[in-house]
Amino acid sequence: MRHGVVETAADLLGALPPGEVPMPLRRFARFERRKRAKLAGQHIAALLEKDAGFRTSVAEPLRAAQPELAEAVEGGDVPPAADPVRVAMLGYLLRPSGWTDLVEAARAELERSATVSQEQDAERRVTALKEELAAARTARAAEFDKLRAELRTAKSEVTELRRKLHEARTKARTAQEHAAEVTGDAERELSAARERAAASDKELRKLRSRTERAEAAAEAVKRAAREGRNVDDVRLRMLLDVLQDASQGVRRELALPSTIGRPADAVGGMEPDTLTHRTLPGRALSDSDPQLLDRLLALPQVHLIVDGYNVTKTGYGELPLADQRNRLVSGLGGLAAQTRAEVTCVFDGAELDAPVAIAAPRGVRVKFSSPGQIADELIGELVRAEPPGRPVVVVSSDREVADAARRANARPCPSSLLLRRLGRS
Repeated sequence: MRHGVVETAADLLGALPPGEVPMPLRRFARFERRKRAKLAGQHIAALLEKDAGFRTSVAEPLRAAQPELAEAVEGGDVPPAADPVRVAMLGYLLRPSGWTDLVEAARAELERSATVSQEQDAERRVTALKEELAAARTARAAEFDKLRAELRTAKSEVTELRRKLHEARTKARTAQEHAAEVTGDAERELSAARERAAASDKELRKLRSRTERAEAAAEAVKRAAREGRNVDDVRLRMLLDVLQDASQGVRRELALPSTIGRPADAVGGMEPDTLTHRTLPGRALSDSDPQLLDRLLALPQVHLIVDGYNVTKTGYGELPLADQRNRLVSGLGGLAAQTRAEVTCVFDGAELDAPVAIAAPRGVRVKFSSPGQIADELIGELVRAEPPGRPVVVVSSDREVADAARRANARPCPSSLLLRRLGRS
């Protein structure tokens, strides 16, 4: 009853003109209805107890909703089928003669209804428990029958397993006996093999001794041959030096070229084209070099393509998206004015419901990807649209975007370098 009265009063506070709201409750009148009922509940209840006029004002919406019940409460003739809570609320607000009896009667009726409801719930729970017990007994009987059948099956399986175990033991005993025989044969063969190996080792040592003696004799023969050939080698080397000095003198006298043509040079045929290497601008600098972006922007007719959200979320991702776009585009305007480079900034527009209004500064082109298209795909189209040989720089820290730029002969650049460059401007 108290909760209903407080909620009715809270609804009334939102509908009253500001001048008619009681002074203690004016600071709650601007609250949302649920907040008013929650935060101003104690203040509303205290004012209802003291201010008869406020009680009458709160009772008016209830009287308008159920005029017959309000007249019955004021007349002291409450219908038996009336809602006890509603009767108690009207009795508390209208304060007819004997209103406390109406509140007490409502409380007794609610307690009686709660008791009846509890008894009905208890009967339903007892019925449900009886049904569960019967079902459990039936399930237990079925489970017992099932367990008996499983026990019979298990006994038969145990018997079968015992039989198989006996057969396995018999086979194992036979295998052990056979293994013992094989082991004896193997030991005898191993002993014979060891004897043959010892004889082979003895013969091998003899052969090695003979080989060493033969190698020593061959080395002695080679040494003697080298010593005998030394004098001839010295004479031949001296003659060659004389001939070489003479040929160089003749070449100087006749002013002959240092190289001559080869016979194969005179044979006709088509020469293959030399391979040219298409270098990317700034290839010699690493991606983390602070001078990379300055070197790239100094190239003639360079086109700077910026992955917008990748840059903004790297530098100032805590800002709203609109502020991120405006801050980046403004900085790119100053960069375009300083370097005279063509600048295109691409934002992801796949999830936008409508076109975004943005004021692009002079020299900066702003594009949003179409619905169903991501910014990475639009950047790839922009790179492929440029003619071969024009320097194109793609600013993004996304690995896939950077790899795609390299494959298209564009030079990728990390977002951190652009943020550092904009910070210096």
